[in-house]
Amino acid sequence: MSKNALVSFKGTKNINAEIQLTGSKSECNRALIISALSKNLVKVDNLSNAADTVTLNDILNKLGVEGSDLRVDANRKTANSELVDVGPAGTAMRFLSAYLSAKNGNFLLTGTERMKQRPIGILAEALKTIGADISYAEAEGFPPLNINGPLDQKTNQVRIKGDISSQYISALLMIAPVLPQGLTLEIEGELTSRPYVDMTLDMLAEVGIEHRWNGNSITIEPQAFKPGTLVVEPDWSAASYWYSIAALAHEAEINLPALKEKSLQGDSQIKNIMKIFGIATSKTEKGISISNLGLSLDTNQILDLKTCPDLAQTIIVIAAALGKNMAFTGLETLKIKETDRIAALQNELAKIGVTLAEKNLIYTLNTDNLHFPDKITIATYEDHRMAMAFAPLALLINEVEIEDMQVVEKSYPYYWEDLKKAGFEVKEI
Repeated sequence: MSKNALVSFKGTKNINAEIQLTGSKSECNRALIISALSKNLVKVDNLSNAADTVTLNDILNKLGVEGSDLRVDANRKTANSELVDVGPAGTAMRFLSAYLSAKNGNFLLTGTERMKQRPIGILAEALKTIGADISYAEAEGFPPLNINGPLDQKTNQVRIKGDISSQYISALLMIAPVLPQGLTLEIEGELTSRPYVDMTLDMLAEVGIEHRWNGNSITIEPQAFKPGTLVVEPDWSAASYWYSIAALAHEAEINLPALKEKSLQGDSQIKNIMKIFGIATSKTEKGISISNLGLSLDTNQILDLKTCPDLAQTIIVIAAALGKNMAFTGLETLKIKETDRIAALQNELAKIGVTLAEKNLIYTLNTDNLHFPDKITIATYEDHRMAMAFAPLALLINEVEIEDMQVVEKSYPYYWEDLKKAGFEVKEI
């Protein structure tokens, strides 16, 4: 039976803490796939303990990995499919769809019931265009997938929409070097979450994989990986919750060791976005420090989050709690995440009298009826970011009950323990 967390904060709302964050889930999952494709030429350092990363690493181990070294037996292909279950790990589902297509073997790639509701058709059809043998085991366009590899490459060019999920694009780019003809990827329309595509290409470049990016076309020729180590930086997505805490506190000085000002992670944009709420970021000898300057800038602007959609829940909850009637764009992909994050935000913000309304893809907060009850219970919808975005409201509400507290294990397993280090009280109920 799942447990809930009862979160509170007693005394003055002044926070002084140092928090060591786990490795970036986004970097780790890319590094694991790259390492497996390289057949152990590439090592991974500072592997995340996030559940999604643990899941992906375990799967690669079961497929024939020691550490991060995938050894595929060329004669392993049989008539029987090998079950590969990613559970709720969306990144693993997308990356493995491409990875397994390029490898010897018959696989049934599946996940939780919610995972079976998350579309995969655009990526699967792109892989089929290249020559992958993929079919849908249940609903058309959705997991589970029957994958028979390795693919018989029919073309080195494929088109894919840029405004759905950057993970589809990253999945294709990572297998491109091992394809006999390489791959040219034509991106149709505006590219959503470009920093994540840049991250993938930068990590490939670190281990010798070159690319050409001309206009909407990215080309990677067939080429060998060079030996090296991908060192994973702490997770900027996890850091965003500490920016939230700093914004809602009276005073805050929070040190986050090993984070880099110049990062591969798109969510490092949080340091610039949070200037709007008076939160300053400074470089230290150990990493960065964030502090509340008590100065709020003009929030009468439309904030575009298309390059960092994973920050949306955190930023929208902060704005709502501070009574800022802000507007946001770039939220299109939120509906196909762990849950429909737009609907989830609308449901939970209503509990403090706030609405989030959409018109022509612009989402606007109305905080005119904002109020803070003595206690609030937040549903998480099997979504780790809902839990972590709303828990900091304990700085404004006496008791915040977060349903299914274990959901944070997906990306930030030590979240509740770290809250305690900063002075929060967290009780399991």
